[in-house]
Amino acid sequence: MELLLKRSRKTPQSTIGDLFINDQPECVVCEDVDRGLRSDMPLEAIRSLKVHGKTAIPTGRYEVVITFSARFKKPLPLLLGVSGFEGIRIHPGNTAADTEGCLLPGTVPGENMVLNSRKAFGALFNKINFAIKKEKVFITIE
Repeated sequence: MELLLKRSRKTPQSTIGDLFINDQPECVVCEDVDRGLRSDMPLEAIRSLKVHGKTAIPTGRYEVVITFSARFKKPLPLLLGVSGFEGIRIHPGNTAADTEGCLLPGTVPGENMVLNSRKAFGALFNKINFAIKKEKVFITIE
């Protein structure tokens, strides 16, 4: 399964994007501020531009797996190999204050936020969980 996150609305407080599954619209996503990081940048360049807890992950393609989150006490999607970041997950939340680089799905974009995050996350998690049992899942962020 291929997920595609197109970052479309960037502000000094957050980044809002549109998430597609196999080219079909799925939901919107709230992230931290996009500081222009790319997965092909040297790690030192990423570290020099990153503001801890307030920076969206680098653009690029990442494998998605589901593992148990000690922080959230339940299985959640985890993005693998995100340069300069650790523990990047997809989980419910509404604003950039609810994330430290993670992706927060919602059904409706707002000003620096997404709404109905638990509903959007539930639907997205079910699709990822179903797909991961028979194929690899990847997300491309652009």
